[in-house]
Amino acid sequence: MSSTSASRPSDLKGHGFLFQQLVQRELRQKYQGSVLGLLWYLVNPLLLLGAYYLMFGVVLKPGFSHPAYPLFIMTAMVVWLFVQQTLPAAGDSLLAQAALLRKARFPREIIPTAVVTVQALTFAALLAIVAVLTVAFRGTLGFQLLLLPVVVLLLVLFVQGLALAISGLHAHFRDVQPIVGAILVPWFFVTPIFYRPTDITDQSLARFALEWLNPVAPFAEAVRTILYDGAVPSAQTLVYLVVVAVVALVVGAALFRRLQRDLAVML
Repeated sequence: MSSTSASRPSDLKGHGFLFQQLVQRELRQKYQGSVLGLLWYLVNPLLLLGAYYLMFGVVLKPGFSHPAYPLFIMTAMVVWLFVQQTLPAAGDSLLAQAALLRKARFPREIIPTAVVTVQALTFAALLAIVAVLTVAFRGTLGFQLLLLPVVVLLLVLFVQGLALAISGLHAHFRDVQPIVGAILVPWFFVTPIFYRPTDITDQSLARFALEWLNPVAPFAEAVRTILYDGAVPSAQTLVYLVVVAVVALVVGAALFRRLQRDLAVML
């Protein structure tokens, strides 16, 4: 069956049950049979947070310091983990559901969107834990917390756009997902998670590259500013987040719709 019929945004409204089933299946399938089951969605990222802190905060002691350094790391790391775990999973999502794609007629965007949703739920749970810890550390509640859902929504839209593009490309070119996995390694180290650009360089060009050429960096810094600093991100940062999220979503959706026409043949 051809997949050319798929998917104006309005078409998604009539497939809520399928979307729900895909999300539940993704949640069940990943850790089915394990003792902790779905709790691994939280335990695994928390273990990664601990491991990264031990390596970069204790073993490789940086030449700078921030109060409550584990919280400094965690407020940015949760953003990175969402990106790191979502993009490879979304890349393989269409191939994993190839049988369903051949049998049923529905908007193909539902499949990578279900993957993003599952990872977003994990991200939201982790972020809630980190938010409670940072608020307890500061001992105050501020109005800047009202901006946190806005930043999170923009981040999810940004990742959704990337997920659509990667999933569509990987269905056609099977080396896309390994390339994404390879890119994520250096991308991690140039993302200001364990440092702020001002901590490691005084060169304005290098600081500009670290702060603005990496689209994940402003998201990580915005979350850290709200939770760790207890402050409001700059207007420049907020505008950047809106622009990046909209561009990623529009381009990713357009690319996916163009590539999905041949999905039935490619899969």
